[in-house]
Amino acid sequence: MPTLNLKDVTKYVEQNIGTFHAKRLENLEKLNFREVLKRKNPYLFKAKNILTAQDLVKNLLDAYLQSQEETLFGDFLEGVAIFVCQKVFGGVKSRVLEGIDLEFPKNGNYYIIEIKSGPNWGNSSQIKKMKDNFKNAEKALLKQNKKLKVVAINGCCYGIENQPNKDGYQKICGQEFWQLISDSDTLYIDIIEPLGHQAKEKNEEFLKAYAKVVNQFTLKFAQDFCDDGVINWQRIVEFNSKKNLK
Repeated sequence: MPTLNLKDVTKYVEQNIGTFHAKRLENLEKLNFREVLKRKNPYLFKAKNILTAQDLVKNLLDAYLQSQEETLFGDFLEGVAIFVCQKVFGGVKSRVLEGIDLEFPKNGNYYIIEIKSGPNWGNSSQIKKMKDNFKNAEKALLKQNKKLKVVAINGCCYGIENQPNKDGYQKICGQEFWQLISDSDTLYIDIIEPLGHQAKEKNEEFLKAYAKVVNQFTLKFAQDFCDDGVINWQRIVEFNSKKNLK
């Protein structure tokens, strides 16, 4: 069985981390202020006693971008995990089994994995959907080979799970997840350094674009939602939540 070559992982990360930064910048530059305002909770920002247009815009923008970046970076880490597992165990990204991100044989077991960025990722209906995916995938695999010992895993790229045994699957996080797919005790730490490849340059580019968007949004917000320099919260709430007249 091949062993993990950290140089291969470093090369993969350095070659692909730019895609994350590019998508992050692209998402920022195509934002529409009114769409952002529609998607965020105006009551929360009023409760925080925000008084200036720029502070409100920055709070809205930061909350929106953080949720987008979590998704983008989660997708990137999923790609790293699949690459690593392919190198070590011949794992594949499933194209047939619904909801399964990765499948591979190891130590007599056949693992099916749904990968998430962190441990606190889903509500009860989303978790139920994952469990259904695991059940359906196991049935399909056993139909092809009755001797398979299928192990369903919810793998999380960071965090700790002290109670891994769940109803119909196991949940493993952080070091344990990276160890499962790589046989390396230290990979969860080793990948930190290459993740910083060109981070300074990319973040400087992002911050210039971010400043431009903040200035543009602040001007637009002041024009549409301020009266004589004072935020009109009633107008904001009406824009965000008033029912459409039929």
